[in-house]
Amino acid sequence: MAARGSGSSGTAAGPPLPRVLCDTAALASPGGDGAAGALWKLAEAGRQLDANVVRLPAGGRVGTHTEPDLDVLLLVLEGAARLDCADGEHPLRAGLLTWLPHGSARAVLAGPEGVTYLTVHRRRPGMRVQPPEAADRLRPDIGRDDG
Repeated sequence: MAARGSGSSGTAAGPPLPRVLCDTAALASPGGDGAAGALWKLAEAGRQLDANVVRLPAGGRVGTHTEPDLDVLLLVLEGAARLDCADGEHPLRAGLLTWLPHGSARAVLAGPEGVTYLTVHRRRPGMRVQPPEAADRLRPDIGRDDG
């Protein structure tokens, strides 16, 4: 296994190598500086996944939203939270792995000690430059035959 921070995901002639990326226990430690937001994100070149370690302070919230395209796995690393979704409120605590299917509406509310969690999902494809006429398909008044 390659060393963390080696700057190389493989050899010039070979496939990428597995490697340690971060210590989530150290990131999740409540004794830290109280940072909130994304504490870590997967940024390896050529990856097929996106992953983030996120910290919400006590009472912090990720508002209700729907992810239309991607399933998401959420693993609570430290603290507790509440997952609000169409079928009610679900308590989340360290160690619980939760599946958030695409198309589902959800919100996360941090508990009294805050919460640190890992999310993982398929990587979104990058934006591609397209010719100006490609945008016409997004306009309801173009390309329609009202006659």
